[in-house]
Amino acid sequence: MPSHPSAEKRVRQTARRTAVNKNRKSQIRTAVRKVEDALASGDASAAAAALKQAEPAIMRGVTKGVVHKNTASRKVSRLNKRLKTLKG
Repeated sequence: MPSHPSAEKRVRQTARRTAVNKNRKSQIRTAVRKVEDALASGDASAAAAALKQAEPAIMRGVTKGVVHKNTASRKVSRLNKRLKTLKG
């Protein structure tokens, strides 16, 4: 247990930030899952719409420090690639 006021504050801040980051990651996963479900169903227009919603959510995770830049780019790229194969 922390014994200094600053350490106690750090514990509180960490708990708060962990909750916020967990929520952000959950939103990203949900957005990606919606795209993957649309791709699995074969609905190209729904997949494109879902991807249009998911991409900003993923990149927002980068700016907030929840997801690494390269990880986010890789996810978006792979989803775009799967959408292309579905359309063409």
